[in-house]
Amino acid sequence: MTGVRPLSKFVGMSDPTLPGRVAAGDPDLSDRQRAIFRTLIHLHGRDARPVGGDRIASEGSLRLSGASVRGVLAELEDYGLLERVRGGVTRVPSPLGYDYFVRALVEPAVLPREVLEAIDAQFMDSAHDVEHLLHEASRLLASLTRQLGLALAASLEEETLTALDLEPLGERRALLVLGLGGHTARTLVLELATPLERGALELVESVLRERLLGHTLGEARGRLANDPELARDTVVRMVVRAAAASWTRPVETPLLAAGAMHIARQPEFASPQHLGPVLEAVESGQPLNRLLVSGIQGQVGVRVGLSQDAGLASCSLVSFTLPGSIPGAVGVLGPLRMDYAFTLAVVDTVGTRVADLLSA
Repeated sequence: MTGVRPLSKFVGMSDPTLPGRVAAGDPDLSDRQRAIFRTLIHLHGRDARPVGGDRIASEGSLRLSGASVRGVLAELEDYGLLERVRGGVTRVPSPLGYDYFVRALVEPAVLPREVLEAIDAQFMDSAHDVEHLLHEASRLLASLTRQLGLALAASLEEETLTALDLEPLGERRALLVLGLGGHTARTLVLELATPLERGALELVESVLRERLLGHTLGEARGRLANDPELARDTVVRMVVRAAAASWTRPVETPLLAAGAMHIARQPEFASPQHLGPVLEAVESGQPLNRLLVSGIQGQVGVRVGLSQDAGLASCSLVSFTLPGSIPGAVGVLGPLRMDYAFTLAVVDTVGTRVADLLSA
């Protein structure tokens, strides 16, 4: 094919890919090219094997000879949508091809009723504690997509403390509940030096409310350590010290992940040299934590082919950045050939549900 400009001239990977957002330089594929491209992606997605013209022709629905299909595959390769495997006649979709596929050809799936019911059941009795909700979301995403489910809450230090409750958990333990507005909360378990009765805790609760409410979480954390008014009463001082010991870092979550066994079973990650970088990125949080929260709030997006340096070039990240007062996100990490239509729908539904619960 002459005069073809490869897709890489037009597509950048710095921003998340959004379904339906076609770029000006996208190739204008014919119906035949689209059909063959879709079929190749479907066949490769089924078993991760490279696909040749004869295999596509044998599908039957295209009613084309292997030679005709191979001609179209060469055209799609010229566009940058496909890559030839080790100089042979078989091909796989390129990262740019998947990027184009998500933008131009994918529509999020309509989730079956049983999937929607599973999502509702998971969150039916969930508390509004940020970390608990995100743990639930990561496990649910992993279970439904059979990929790696991720969730993250960025620092909440600038959020205003609007409510505070102190409840006994036993003779020497208490639960400190920090309300951030809209029923969103962060909970801390306090280990007390001596037993305290409920009446004493209620007194401390009243003092803490007076000194901390209306301040940001960062300011409240600082006051626990430095406010002289909180050190005057022995009982208050003991609870404050326990709170300061439990609340030693900003209110945020590490990168939460679930379903490592799912991604380990994918053919692309069968070898340690391919699986290792994925697990290392999850353990360190980089660069996934940054990518998760850098999308458009309240909208699901895809990043196809992540950092080459981090060993994630063979992965795609489907993420939903949470809108509202909680800076965070949920998402799914999987191979390039993941089922984008289904994964987009699941991540969007779970992300929207978590956002609703945090703002209820």
